[in-house]
Amino acid sequence: MDTRKQTTGADGTHAEAVRRAVGRRLLPWFEANRRVLPWRKEPREAYAVWVSEIMLQQTRVDTVVPYFARFMDRFPSPAALAAAPLQDVLKVWEGLGYYARARQMKAAAERIVAEHGGRLPGSAEALAALPGFGAYTVAAVGSFAFGLPLAVLDGNVMRVLSRIFACPDDVSAPAVRERFRERAGELLLRGRPAACNEAWMELGALVCLPRSPRCGECPMQDVCRARREGRAEAYPVKRRKMNIPHKIVGAAVILNRRNQIMIAQRRPEGGMLAGLWEFPGGKIQEGETMPQCIARELKEEMGLTLEVGPELTVVHHAYSHFTIALHAHFARIVAGRPRHLECAGHAWVKLEEMEGYPFSKADLMIIEALRAVKGGVRFGAVFPGA
Repeated sequence: MDTRKQTTGADGTHAEAVRRAVGRRLLPWFEANRRVLPWRKEPREAYAVWVSEIMLQQTRVDTVVPYFARFMDRFPSPAALAAAPLQDVLKVWEGLGYYARARQMKAAAERIVAEHGGRLPGSAEALAALPGFGAYTVAAVGSFAFGLPLAVLDGNVMRVLSRIFACPDDVSAPAVRERFRERAGELLLRGRPAACNEAWMELGALVCLPRSPRCGECPMQDVCRARREGRAEAYPVKRRKMNIPHKIVGAAVILNRRNQIMIAQRRPEGGMLAGLWEFPGGKIQEGETMPQCIARELKEEMGLTLEVGPELTVVHHAYSHFTIALHAHFARIVAGRPRHLECAGHAWVKLEEMEGYPFSKADLMIIEALRAVKGGVRFGAVFPGA
């Protein structure tokens, strides 16, 4: 059995028609409709391409544009990024999410400086050896910056191709994705890999939308099997998502008599938010009240005995694989001195000084709630009898 033909739902005649349409229709459409984006300036600069592609993973273009400008202003070269303290990099990245991307970029920049003279290497093999350079990033940087004949396969491209070929298979399966990567490679026109890749991506972003695709505006409509079936939104086929876990979490906003607030730093190896600062706390256990949860977590994490006071705010936030309800309570230390049992460090800071520390989006929302407190955050007002 021809497994490639089964996976893509394409025969040779149809595939050749699609390839011809790329040159005759898709690329002219792209030239007329491409968005003006700061990382598309010609000639392409490899470092700018790399920064933009990392930021664009899991993030909307309109969100990335201002972050890209700030990042390039602060770290204009791999050497500048490599030399910067990680805390500075995380601060510029603050709010963009998926912070492992920033940590990997800094590690890659250090390697680029040490092994490649401060310039991104121009071969797929050398790019793949850098931290954070998976198949997508290698293909994107390789084709856009160096003209390598590598097919870029992101969510937009997968959606467009799954519709054109009316693929009945689950696109989340690794084997199916690899078949599509091969198909995308077959559709690259000689000498124009960057234009082909960006054209597919732009078509998915502007026309072949996840919902209510604009089929009547599509330059590829004559060769699209999903349009012919009248079932564009039936593709891509994806397995049903499992229920996303929801976590209820407590956080301590610990005040001292100088109206300073204690923040803690996550350990460098502490997962997706490693290296960021936070209001310490953790997940509630069965049978606990929220004050009991916060008191237990601070005892375990920093060796502190707390009086947990009134609730400041409840933050609702969604991460990639779970959601949280984060209950932030004011608290004060009644016994113990901060120890770094389950954190990398701590600091006592005034509210206005928090601008100098990188936080996750959920913790930034707690900071916003603190700024909204009438009369300012004052120990005596929160704990009048202490």
